[in-house]
Formats: sequence, structure tokens, C-alpha cells
Amino acid sequence: MAYTLPVPSDWRSQEWKVKIFDDERNEEPHVTIIRKTQMWRLGLRTGEFLDDGPPPRDVPKHFVGWIRSRLAELRREWDGMYPENPVSSREE
Repeated sequence: MAYTLPVPSDWRSQEWKVKIFDDERNEEPHVTIIRKTQMWRLGLRTGEFLDDGPPPRDVPKHFVGWIRSRLAELRREWDGMYPENPVSSREE
């Protein structure tokens, strides 16, 4: 089952969502930031964006900072969903 991070109402009203989707066990641990039809992947090991497109600069810095402040929670959720690919398995 997918995990959805509860987003504050001011961001939710602007259609921002943060999810860990099902069936991503073989991918680099990440959370998906969603707004309407756009999606960005933020790595749970590094806290950095994994892709260049869409441009990470399109995600408000305050929102990214808020998500990064919840990385411990997101890492626990990922590890619970994908114990065969835990966040800590490749941390330096």
C-alpha cells in the first residue's frame, strides 16, 4: 500500500502531494513530490532530487525544506514497505 505524507493545508490547497508509491522496491529509495501532472523524485538517502526534469527549481524551496525535515519518517516508511531495499543499505 502506498504511503502519503500528510501535507499542511496551505500546500495541499495548491495541489502538492508527497508519496511513496507501491512497486518501487527495485528503485533508489525516494519519495515522489506531485503537483497536478508533474512529478519529482527526492532521494531518501541524500535528500537531493534524483532527476533533472521537471526542473527541481519548480518545487518551492520552503516545501522542499519541509519535506527534508521529515526524512526520518519517510525513511521509516520506505524501510517498512521495502525491507529488501532499505534506505540504510547503501548509506555512506
